Amino acid sequence: GVKALLIDAGQTVIGSGHGSLDVSRPHPGWSEQDPAHWIAACEKAIAELKAAHPKELAAVKGIGLSGQMHGATLLDAGDQVLRPCILWNDTRSHVEAAALDADPRFRKLTGNIVFPGFTAPKLAWVKNNEPKIFADVAKVLLPKDFLRLWLTGEHISEMSDSAGTSWLDVG
Repeated sequence: GVKALLIDAGQTVIGSGHGSLDVSRPHPGWSEQDPAHWIAACEKAIAELKAAHPKELAAVKGIGLSGQMHGATLLDAGDQVLRPCILWNDTRSHVEAAALDADPRFRKLTGNIVFPGFTAPKLAWVKNNEPKIFADVAKVLLPKDFLRLWLTGEHISEMSDSAGTSWLDVG
């Protein structure tokens, strides 16, 4: 699910809201979520905070995000979601992960082995199995970064999450 916390300047939690989420598992080893459901869950959590703490919510000075890593949220040039997000625990890209990991350039670039749960093998899987969708991919965001896009209009990630993509140069 999604949890929203309202914290005061003294770091005391003064309220929380929650929105539920489901995971789709259409095939063995697959794990997906519809990013529209993340937005709906965020809207619900924020609405709960607004109902219980309207003055405090109106005075918010900053927003911090924490969330699941490695998911592949594929967007077209207009920032429209192209398919359900392939989640961190999805193993369908094991063949692609093994192929990428066999290339020594990946470990040299990323400082890590390539797991099926990482983002790059998922994108390779889409290229190999859903070429029409792959052709429309303009951006790949991690789940938390998609919510940041929804909240701010900005395409931003951060280093710790990006390290799990298998395309961040850590050198």
